[in-house]
Formats: sequence, C-alpha cells, structure tokens
Amino acid sequence: MNYKSDVEAVDALAAAYKSLKSEIGKVIVGQDDVVKSVLISLFSNGHSLLVGVPGLAKTLLVSTIAEVLDLEFNRIQFTPDLMPSDITGSEILDESRNFKFNKGPLFANIILADEINRTPPKTQAALLEAMQERMVTVSGTRYALPNPFLVLATQNPIEQEGTYPLPEAQLDRFMFNIPLDYPSFEEELVIVKETTSDKEVKLDNVLNAEQIVGFQRLVRKIPIADNVIEYCVKLVNKTRPNTVMASDQVNNYISWGAGPRASQYLVLGAKCHAAINGKYSPDIEDVQAIANDVLRHRVVKNYKAEAEGIGEKEIIKNLF
Repeated sequence: MNYKSDVEAVDALAAAYKSLKSEIGKVIVGQDDVVKSVLISLFSNGHSLLVGVPGLAKTLLVSTIAEVLDLEFNRIQFTPDLMPSDITGSEILDESRNFKFNKGPLFANIILADEINRTPPKTQAALLEAMQERMVTVSGTRYALPNPFLVLATQNPIEQEGTYPLPEAQLDRFMFNIPLDYPSFEEELVIVKETTSDKEVKLDNVLNAEQIVGFQRLVRKIPIADNVIEYCVKLVNKTRPNTVMASDQVNNYISWGAGPRASQYLVLGAKCHAAINGKYSPDIEDVQAIANDVLRHRVVKNYKAEAEGIGEKEIIKNLF
C-alpha cells in the first residue's frame, strides 16, 4: 500500500470500511453495531467474543466477513472431546518414515471458534495461547500463524449445562465482547424473505491480507492527544473497587475491575473508530463508543449486583 501521506491512508481506510459494510449488508440484515465492532477489532489486530443465543447468524456473519476480505477462513466447532492437537495440528510419519508437521485448522487468517465454552480448559488454553503468541508449539517446535490472524469466538449465554466457562484471565485476551441481540420485526421480515427464496448473493472481495496488515499498522500510527489517553486510563482505573478513583457504585457492585490491557484496547479501538469515521485523531466520544465492548467482560459483578439486577452496561455508562 503506497499512499502519499498518512492522511490519504486514513481516508483509504474509511473508504474500505464503507465498502466492506455495504458488501456484508448484502447478506447480513441489520446488526450494524456488531459488524462495526468486528471490523474495528480486525483493523486493531484484536480478537472478539460474540455472545448471543442460537440462530442470530453469528457463523454467517463471520464467514461473510472472511469472504469479502479474501482471507483464508476456518470454522472449528468446539466440543467436549476436542483435543489441543485437533486444532493446532500434530506430527505424523510420512512415507519415508520422517516426522512431518500436519497443520491444524488454526492455520488460517480468520478462525471461527464456535461455542468456545463447550470445550475443556486444555483445548481452550491451546487456542488462547495461539491468540496471544500468534504461534503454535508442537513437540518443542514453534510454528508461526498466518498474518493477519483473527479469532472470532462465539458463546451461547443461556445454556450453561455441560460447559466450561472461560476464566476472567482468558476472557481478557479478547479485545471486544460483542453482544448479539434479536433483530427488529422489520429486519426479521427481510431476513425471512431473503433466506427462504432462491436468491443467490455474489460477494466481491474488498481487501486482501496485505492491505489489512497495512491498515493495522496505520491504526497504531494515528496520533492521539494526551488528555484522551488519560481519559482511557482513568476510565479503567474507575472500574477497580476500593481504589482512589472508584465510585460508590463500583465499590458496591463490582468485585474485580479491568487491568491495563483494557486501557491499551480503549486507545487502539478509539484510534480505529476515529479512522473509519474519517477523523485523523480520536477524541473522548470515540473512546465512549467502544468502551462497552472493551470493558463488559473485564468487570466482574458481585452477588449484590446480580441480586439487584444491575448490569455491566449501566455501571460502565455511569463511569463516563
């Protein structure tokens, strides 16, 4: 990608984002905020957790995004009997009796980790190590994963029987926690009409791997004012109970707050949110636009909050 200036490159990112949204919109009806959050996490080089009940097109959304991005896509269905080697790959004996590494489904640009909480901690840990290190270790040898590498994991919030919930430390590896809601009545009418006819949609490729990696570098280069960075760090500090900046509400309802990774993701997410909206530097509004997705899974409510029906969204909104 050769742009004359960073300003021109930001304009190109904003234009690419618009093209991506319109292509995805050919298949996905509504879910604008979800699509926006997933694309921000892609351009910020972070992974996302999609939380929603079955049938809300989580899988379709991810495969559609992979298709318009001209990237290699793999779906891994997580089950209780899935082993780490099933996703990372394993060594096999070839014809000449030498060990050869057989790559697992993790070796793709976009991974859909379907129902991540259905698989035992051992396999979850293998995936989360790959997300963090962007490497896979098999028999003492490290193998680099492709670039870009984006994990979009899904989780069903209602059915918790026979599941292995992700611990807070592992949830922290996800940049965003994106909730999916039911479509509106009008959206559902359109969905049903389009999916029960013989209409075939042809999607065009908008970006390739090299362009995405270029945009990921660009997002990090976007300048940000010191007062906006301070705002991000203050926001995260306010989530920590029994500390100087914590409010009474946080002290009452939160048992554990967000760590420094949240501050980093707030800054990166705000930079990207500004860029896709054609701005050359983020302001506090950009931070607030992505704060819910960054903080939602990093604040742990206590029993009092559960009993009184106080949600994370309400607590985070009061921090602004």
